[in-house]
This record gives sequence, structure tokens and C-alpha cells, in this order.
Amino acid sequence: MKKNRFLVLVLFIIFIWLGINHFILNDNFISKPNNYLDENLDDFELRLKIEVETHNLIRENIKQLNYSSHEDSYQFNEHNLSNSSSVAILIIACNRPSISRCINKLLKYRKSKDEFPIIVSQDCIHERTSQVIKSFGRELIHIHQPDQKEIKVPSKEKKFSGYFKISRHYKWALNQVFNTYNYETAIIVEDDLDVAPDFYEYFKATLPILQKDETLWCVSAWNDNGKFALIDRNDPKLLYRSDFFPGLGWMLTRKLWIELMHKWPHSYWDDWMRHPDQRKGRSCIRPELSRTKTFGKIGVSNGLFYEKHLKYIYLNELPVDFTKLNLTYLLKNEYDNNFVEMVYRAPLVSINELKNKQIGHNDPVRIIYYTKNNLKSLTKLFGLMDDFKSGVPRTAYKGIISFTYDNRRVYLAPVKEWHSYDPSWQ
Repeated sequence: MKKNRFLVLVLFIIFIWLGINHFILNDNFISKPNNYLDENLDDFELRLKIEVETHNLIRENIKQLNYSSHEDSYQFNEHNLSNSSSVAILIIACNRPSISRCINKLLKYRKSKDEFPIIVSQDCIHERTSQVIKSFGRELIHIHQPDQKEIKVPSKEKKFSGYFKISRHYKWALNQVFNTYNYETAIIVEDDLDVAPDFYEYFKATLPILQKDETLWCVSAWNDNGKFALIDRNDPKLLYRSDFFPGLGWMLTRKLWIELMHKWPHSYWDDWMRHPDQRKGRSCIRPELSRTKTFGKIGVSNGLFYEKHLKYIYLNELPVDFTKLNLTYLLKNEYDNNFVEMVYRAPLVSINELKNKQIGHNDPVRIIYYTKNNLKSLTKLFGLMDDFKSGVPRTAYKGIISFTYDNRRVYLAPVKEWHSYDPSWQ
């Protein structure tokens, strides 16, 4: 009944809105001379196109509300929505027709659309991209972010207005997934990501760990230092805890969204997530070998970060049956004891010893750092990402960065007495 009343109300509002527009347009035609209409024909055509697109957006959203009533359509009814084993794949889209590559990979490796339903949330009015998404039919649900108004951006940030639109879109899309479609868990995938063959297996296996451990707040498919020479390609099953929020293919729960949605930022949502006020000492799970890889050179960041770093990330090619593995070692108490002990048990070596191959064994080694500049020099030396967010180095856990050099495990680690990150390290 509530749903029917809501639909009646929406249709009534649309009817009134159409009537007002009809009256205004007719009034303009009557009150203006013919030469005025001729001179402004292009303007009327543009306005008409915008109104048609707006009508289409409204109609599409109404169709989403009625979706479950069609017997031959993909069923999003209350029974399915209450199934906590279903994890929504939320694709964030805008104006990239190349999203077909992302969707094709997700469909290729998906074994069940009931277990992993795909929702594509599209911002922007971009017909070509919309047609590409619609071409996948019942394999996914296509929704539109309806608020296309320009955002008032501080003058000094005008050139970064895209980041404000992205943040607005994320908030709307996540509200749809958790508050409209009522899912308990979602995996966010940007429209320019390739996924690994074991993408779904990875998230399916780590979900119980995320649900059980209150000190975890996300699972990410991404390794910020996942370049070919910095990873152990022979150990694709290796997973870590990380204090750095990675993004780029990540899973969160409804519980976390309820915590974040009312204070969601107007822009730069990912850096906001990395702030101590949001992170609250919590960690994410991340892989040694990335399960996502971006192919989108052109975007809000103008391709600079892609050329410098992103295109060199290695995408895992050896599927791992994660659901057959015992991943409880990632729970905080067990992980802290074992990982920290393993790191500080590794022999301390100098950079020269490592680079000149003066170490008489193949076991992991440790290099110590003391200051921000000291750490930045080391990360640059080894080809690691050298930036910090709220004092946290990328991929770090308890200040420790794990990578490989010349096929040897290396830990960049602070002194053993380390106790917290310094937010002034930027």
C-alpha cells in the first residue's frame, strides 16, 4: 500500500510539473513575435532535449520501483532482499562507454546473479554510455542519479568540481543499495576496473572475517604497491591487514554505511575515509596480488596518476579457492601476534647490503626507519608509493610496509616500540 501511494504521489507531481511547463512554453509562444522564435530555436531545442532526458530519468526510477512486479524481469523482491548471503556489486558509472569492458569481466567470472546481483549507478546525462549499460538487459539493474544540478564549488577548487560530483554520486548510490534495495553488503567497483578471475571468491571468503572482526571496516581488492617487481607472484593467496584505506574495488557493510552516510563529505570522499575521525583505528584486508586493475587513463585525475603508477599494477591471473582456506589468521588478535613477531624477528639489514646482495640467505629482512623524510627516501628508492594520508603510508599496518625486492620479502618498519601514526606526516 505504501509503495502504491508513493507511486501515485510521484505521478501526480510529474503531472503537475508537466502542466506548468506546458503553460509556460505556450505562454512564451503566444507572447513573443515570430522572429524571436526563429532566432531562439536552438535554445528551445536544447531545453527540450534536457526536459526529455529528465523525463527519462524520472521514468527509469519509477521503473526501478516496479521492477519486481514483472514476472520476466530480474527479481528484486523482499524475499531476495532479506537474503544476507547476497552481496550487491555496485558499479559507479558516468560517461565512459568503455564500461562494457568492466561489466563483461564481472559477468564472465560471476557464477550466480542471485549471489552477486549487479547494480550500475550512472551519474551524468550521457546517452551513449546509457545505451551500453542497457544492452546488458536483465543481467544487471541500471539506475540513474537524478540530481544533475551544478554544484557550488569554492572558487579555488573550480577545477576539481568533478570530485564534488563523484562524492554526491557515491552517497546517492550507496543509499540506493543499502536503504532502497536493502542489501547488507556491497562491493563498489568503478567503471574503469578490470577484475581478476577469483574476484568473487576473494570477497566471498573474506566477508565472514569482515563481519566478525569489529576492528575491520573494509575489504579491498587493491594493493597500492602491487607492481610486478614489488610482489610475490608465487603466493597469490597471501592477504594482509592494512591501516590505509585502499579503495579501487572494496567491500563494506550496511552497518558502516549507516555510520558514515549522515556525515558523508561534499568532495574527496576517499581521503575523508582515511582521516582518523572516520577510520577510528580500524583496518582493511588487502591482497598481495591485486584483484582489480584500472584501465581508465582519462578521468577526473587527468591521467597523471595512471601514467605514473596505476598502469603498472599487476592483476592476479592464478585463481585461488579462498573459500577453502582458513582465513582466521586475519582476525586482529591472531594477526597482531603472528605478523608483528614475524616482522621483528626478521634480521635488520642496511640498504647497501640488500642492494649489493651481501646477505647470505634468502629469508625476509627488515629495514628500519625513524622519520618521515627517512621513510619517504626509502619508498622512493624501492619504487614504492611515497605519500601519506593522515600520517598513514600506503599499505602500512602498524607502520610496517611489506614488499619484495629482488624476489626477497622486505619489511620497512619503525622501531619496535612504535605505538601510533603521526598525522603531521603528509
